[in-house]
Amino acid sequence: MLRTLCRTGGALLQRTQRTVPRLWVTPAQQRWASNLPMNTLVLFVPQQEAWVVERMGRFHRILEPGLNFLIPILDRIRYVQSLKEIVIDVPEQSAVSLDNVTLQIDGVLYLRILDPFKASYGVEDPEYAVTQLAQTTMRSELGKLTLDKVFRERESLNSNIVHSINQASDEWGIRCLRYEIKDIHVPPRVKESMQMQVEAERKKRATVLESEGTREAAINVAEGRKQAQILASEGQKAEQINKAAGEAQAVLAKAEAKSKAIRMLSEALTEQNGNAAASLSVAEQYVSAFSNLAKESNTILLPSNSGDISGMVTQAMTIYGTLAKTGQKAAPEALDEMSEGPANQSAASQ
Repeated sequence: MLRTLCRTGGALLQRTQRTVPRLWVTPAQQRWASNLPMNTLVLFVPQQEAWVVERMGRFHRILEPGLNFLIPILDRIRYVQSLKEIVIDVPEQSAVSLDNVTLQIDGVLYLRILDPFKASYGVEDPEYAVTQLAQTTMRSELGKLTLDKVFRERESLNSNIVHSINQASDEWGIRCLRYEIKDIHVPPRVKESMQMQVEAERKKRATVLESEGTREAAINVAEGRKQAQILASEGQKAEQINKAAGEAQAVLAKAEAKSKAIRMLSEALTEQNGNAAASLSVAEQYVSAFSNLAKESNTILLPSNSGDISGMVTQAMTIYGTLAKTGQKAAPEALDEMSEGPANQSAASQ
């Protein structure tokens, strides 16, 4: 008999423990709402709360914020659900990445109750269920990523965890809003190797940047030399062109001066005593050339009568006279040819 009473008392105690609501809110809210409100016929429900009412042990309705009326003995407030956004700390857990690195990760979960009925009757302990689901989902998602991608793809990892939690928590009337990873703890040896890898990567970048700088400097120097050579060649070209133009102008100026001198000389020769002036000019040039013979070269070839200046002048004047007569004869012949040319052309046209 005593054993039967003990079993009955234990069963009633377990049933009483199961019926006591476990509020998955912050510790301050849990202390504040630890006792369910009593049915006093007239109830005032606070804003952003949902009170689940059972009538004779069966779900009856959900009280909305504001004034509500209940039947004292038949109706009973069984669950009080907060409709505010709830923050849950996910305990630190160990997970193995795709490259077999053990990590210690903890996070923060942000939830909100969308359906108080499902949150009350869909799961026994919502806080425990969601926490365990977040931990298992975290382990599953971390197993798909390598250690480097865990740090780089933190946002995508959080979004994948939220998506996986919402797929399971829809039946509980709970919506996961966000999941944030707080800390990621790496083993000391792995941390040292990561530090060495970072240092090696920085040294590599420094070496690459230095080599690129050297290459750019060499390219700039080569480009400068190329431009300098091009400019120097263009300068030489312009100098040669200017020099050639100057020489051509000098030659033309000399030719014009010489032609003017010859013209003036020919006019002077036609005047009275022109032959005497020509003889004097030839004699002066002969004396000047004879005085410079020894200065130009050591080898000198002289005619037999080099001392006879009068004979040399006479010979030069004879040559001049012969050339002058030849020119006078050639001029009438040229005039005859010019006159015969138009006559032959007119005869040919007839």
